[in-house]
Amino acid sequence: MRTLLALVIATAVAACGQQADLKPVAGTDLPPAPFGTERKPDAEELLAQDTLAEPERSVELRRRSEEREDDPFDLPPE
Repeated sequence: MRTLLALVIATAVAACGQQADLKPVAGTDLPPAPFGTERKPDAEELLAQDTLAEPERSVELRRRSEEREDDPFDLPPE
């Protein structure tokens, strides 16, 4: 019974996502143009994340066990 209830709740939560494009609330407008530009960005440009907000992974995962190097800053509490 718990499994069925958990499945129903998970399905309900997954189904509540919005499928339509985002639009400003009626009676409001998009934010003003950034300083120094003439053109106001549209909704898609405002939602796009720049590289600093969503960096790519640059660290290779370890494939095998390795000994840790001695850390001089790993001191015991005083």
